[in-house]
Amino acid sequence: MNLRNRHRDEGEVHTGPLNDILFILLLFFLIVSTLANPNVVKLSQPKSKSDTKSKQTVVVSINADKQFFVGTTPVALAELKSKLQPFLAKEADQPAVVINADKSVPIEDVVAVMRVARDLGAKSVLAVDKNGVQ
Repeated sequence: MNLRNRHRDEGEVHTGPLNDILFILLLFFLIVSTLANPNVVKLSQPKSKSDTKSKQTVVVSINADKQFFVGTTPVALAELKSKLQPFLAKEADQPAVVINADKSVPIEDVVAVMRVARDLGAKSVLAVDKNGVQ
């Protein structure tokens, strides 16, 4: 009498749903990475009720300690023109410099960045918080 099981079941790993899960995760991370803001300089911006959109060529940030940043790179005010020139030279149509300044920064520093942008032939746009006037 043979008591052994003739049809032995072997375990299988079903990997069909794994492709779907990986595809969904890939899409999720791609979408989230495009929404991330590359400007990591933390500032409290002035408030405004209107919202004007502008294509930004380069972002100049000024923090509360009067430190200037082109993107996230610290720059002295005297070197600002030479640091902005390569960014603005790449742009074929009207280049724009977005000024992202803390609300405690004196207006003279913002105007100095606007003058540099004007000298380089770019328009300047002041970034503000869209939650309204304080």
